Amino acid sequence: MNSDVLRWLLAQLGPDTDPIDLSARYDHLHSARAVAEEVLRERIAVLVAEPLKVTVNGVATIDNSANVAALERRLGQIHDGQSPDDPIATPTDLLTTVQLCARRRR
Repeated sequence: MNSDVLRWLLAQLGPDTDPIDLSARYDHLHSARAVAEEVLRERIAVLVAEPLKVTVNGVATIDNSANVAALERRLGQIHDGQSPDDPIATPTDLLTTVQLCARRRR
């Protein structure tokens, strides 16, 4: 994994993300987008495994549903966006012209 990919991953996932873990995941998955999606899915799974909202009457309320929604939006943005190691996409709707050369006839 090169430094551009690592910087992109840290920008997408936050500076506290372990670069060694990201590098190991990249060696396994071979795609920055796949690494980012895997990390975000794990974070969502951790939040969903616990109760999303806990209320202690008159004392405190903890609500993680907004965090789950934010991570899901981020996952969608990464899925639809560009990553630094994506192959350069060639448009499929290009119109090309081919010049035909006249052949001698009998």
